[in-house]
Amino acid sequence: MNLAPPSRAQLDAAADALDDVLAFSRPADSVLSARFRHHPDLGQRDRAFIAEAVFGVLRHLRTLDALAPEVPARRKLVAFLIRFAGISVRRLTAALSDTEIQWAETLKAIDITALPPSVKAELPDWLAQRLGSHMDAAGVLALGRALQEPAPLDLRVNTLKMDRDAVLERLASDGIAAQATPYSPVGVRLAGKPAINRHPLFTEGAIEVQDEGSQLLAYLVAPRRHDLVVDFCAGAGGKTLALGALMRSRGRLYAFDTAPRRLERLRPRLARSGLSNVFPHVISSEHDARIRRLSGKIDRVLVDAPCSGLGTLRRNPDLKWRQSPQSIAELVKKQTSILTAAAALVKPGGRLVYATCSLLPDENMDIITPFLNNHPEFRVVHCSDVLAQHHITLECGEFLELDPHRHNTDGFFAAALERTA
Repeated sequence: MNLAPPSRAQLDAAADALDDVLAFSRPADSVLSARFRHHPDLGQRDRAFIAEAVFGVLRHLRTLDALAPEVPARRKLVAFLIRFAGISVRRLTAALSDTEIQWAETLKAIDITALPPSVKAELPDWLAQRLGSHMDAAGVLALGRALQEPAPLDLRVNTLKMDRDAVLERLASDGIAAQATPYSPVGVRLAGKPAINRHPLFTEGAIEVQDEGSQLLAYLVAPRRHDLVVDFCAGAGGKTLALGALMRSRGRLYAFDTAPRRLERLRPRLARSGLSNVFPHVISSEHDARIRRLSGKIDRVLVDAPCSGLGTLRRNPDLKWRQSPQSIAELVKKQTSILTAAAALVKPGGRLVYATCSLLPDENMDIITPFLNNHPEFRVVHCSDVLAQHHITLECGEFLELDPHRHNTDGFFAAALERTA
């Protein structure tokens, strides 16, 4: 992490922001966005320091709590800068009081090598225990450490407008370092975090920001050009746009969601994309009358289910502190209901893909196994076989299970199911 020593004003602003974030009443990025709107005097460097420092604390909060228990947010921030950002106490003196300097000097001598495994993995105890139910201790630690690293910035090339080689060539000519992603045939991974949303490739719709793992879900759905397709939980439409591009803007693609605000975020993206086969609709719930009218008529259905988001901790490290066993139990009920409703749309010979960005079996196999027991008309299609048909080499067997320490993607689970009768 390349953080420069902050000024006193920057440290004060970051500490105030962190204090708000640690209430865990709202997503961290929403808290920071609101603060930046209310403090237009903060410059670009100030904002960059605040965001990196706050998210750094969130990634390492368990260790920081062990290093500096029951201290104010400001001291947690100082502890992070010294132990994880590599900034010495001497370089921080201009931003610290004499008392803080004396306290900070004591941090260097604290040994953290003997901390409990869940602390080393930077995971709440309950989450480490759930993950430990299906992987060994070394795997939990490797996953936890991978989740402490910031995620790369991945792009999906909109092949209706440009191919990947042309995008890579254009980025290189503009001095933006990038390379092809290892799995997605339309993915590009940037080095660093350039302001890509201002680049002509973005504003003209040739690229979209989308994690490589998310891109692979569209290839599991594998819509054909004249299919009827439903993206059941479309949200802001990243996967919808990927499906539409695979369909070459033909057929008919319904983007359903219960939140009008999320679907509104799809509209400008849809306008940039050049797609004409996407039809966004707000639904009241998974039992909406519009859903019932499509029963048994749809070729392909994607259920990107509302989930804990624990596979995205590289981007949203506060999620592990805002989720709990109780919230997971509520999500499992919702996921089961949505999957059952979506399955009714699939016609014989059609495909249903259930996906989450969660790492927990509770939201993944523990949803799919009872569904298959209760719906013998569906059978599992091996995800590795489906991806191979698109020349994607990824040994994943029956189900797609991606995680940061093995694939350098967000954590994803997906099951591809075919209706046989």
